[in-house]
Amino acid sequence: MTAIIETGGKQYRVSEGDVLYIEKLPAEPGETVTFDKVLAVLGETATFGAPTVAGASVSASVEKNGRAKKIIVYKMRPKKNYRRKQGHRQPYTKVVIQKISV
Repeated sequence: MTAIIETGGKQYRVSEGDVLYIEKLPAEPGETVTFDKVLAVLGETATFGAPTVAGASVSASVEKNGRAKKIIVYKMRPKKNYRRKQGHRQPYTKVVIQKISV
């Protein structure tokens, strides 16, 4: 059974046992989080929500919170002596999908 969930402004297709890196959640490692915005449940029969499936939820356990590798943002205007260099590390939460309930 798979489901399509929405979290952090993004949509993910998940199954039980999947490992996801999602936008940072206010949860500590070892805690269980529940995703209530289930857009579709795909099993023997497909159930689609309008916009969400009523009564469906996906539970996951938080593995860790971390920050991704650094990316460099570099802005430059040629011939104008304008140069800006900035680094950024995006925070994430690593979760493991445990159960999809309808």
